[in-house]
Amino acid sequence: MNLSDFISTSFTEDEFLILAAGLSVFMICIAVWYSLLETDPSSKKVKEMSTLRESMRGDYLNPIQRKKLTGNSTNQMKRVVEFFKLLKNEQAEKLAFALSQAGKRTPEALYRLLFYKLIAPIVAATVAYVYVYVLKAVDLEPMAKTLVTITATVIGAKIPDILLKNSITKRHDLVKKALPDGLDLMVICTEAGLSLDAAFTRVSKEMIAVAPELADELSLTSLELGFLPERNKALANLAARVDIPMMRSLVNALIQSEKFGTPLSQSLRVMSAELRHERLLKAEEKAARLPAIMTVPMIIFILPPLFIVLLGPAVMRTVDALSAM
Repeated sequence: MNLSDFISTSFTEDEFLILAAGLSVFMICIAVWYSLLETDPSSKKVKEMSTLRESMRGDYLNPIQRKKLTGNSTNQMKRVVEFFKLLKNEQAEKLAFALSQAGKRTPEALYRLLFYKLIAPIVAATVAYVYVYVLKAVDLEPMAKTLVTITATVIGAKIPDILLKNSITKRHDLVKKALPDGLDLMVICTEAGLSLDAAFTRVSKEMIAVAPELADELSLTSLELGFLPERNKALANLAARVDIPMMRSLVNALIQSEKFGTPLSQSLRVMSAELRHERLLKAEEKAARLPAIMTVPMIIFILPPLFIVLLGPAVMRTVDALSAM
């Protein structure tokens, strides 16, 4: 049985091999061409910041305007949220600020979060009810079944908040790691004669590939410095969005520099040196904790095999000698 038995008589085996080889060469050429394409990682972020700039301009000129949403799924979520009037709740403003801390500043993100917070406990309660009462997968007392359903409902209600908080924490950690390098670039920009707005813009463009989170925050602060009537308000917003000690110290130094007229480059250089020293101290602290952390693994995984290798032959010879006696 050969390959010609499975194909038509008008299509020979040689022609099939030629066609397969041609398709293989074509796919290889496509793969090589796609790998050699120069993709700009900052294009997506630039587009987002351009959209954000337009929305900020609209909010500044007409704060009560309504934003349009795109996508059928988001529109359905919007209808549900507006039907229950969740946007009129005081919690909506806090959630919008938390989303801005997580880097999600579009109206769609707020509608999605409110929608998920609404349906998450309902879905969790439904799943628990079906699992406990309908399927009867576990044999529990009536009170225990009720407690399981209530617990599942509470956990479902907390899941969106937990995920949002984790997202904020991860973003703050990434900003914290990239901030010393960003300050070094800001020192170079300010010593070259750039203003604070231009320095933020330049640093955000330079760091968008290696630290998009920090670049996003600096770019947004640069926009707010140009739109808001008070520059200190824009810097305070930066400290509120990135609520870490490093950023608060940087914002305080920038506010004092503008208030008292001290050289901006000198303030940034001092802050950069402090952040470098703080990061070095944290590295030394982790290195000092390493012996204590390695003690337990050494006792459990290293010392027993070592004792077996060293004392095993001696014990075996002793046992053989005693058995011979």
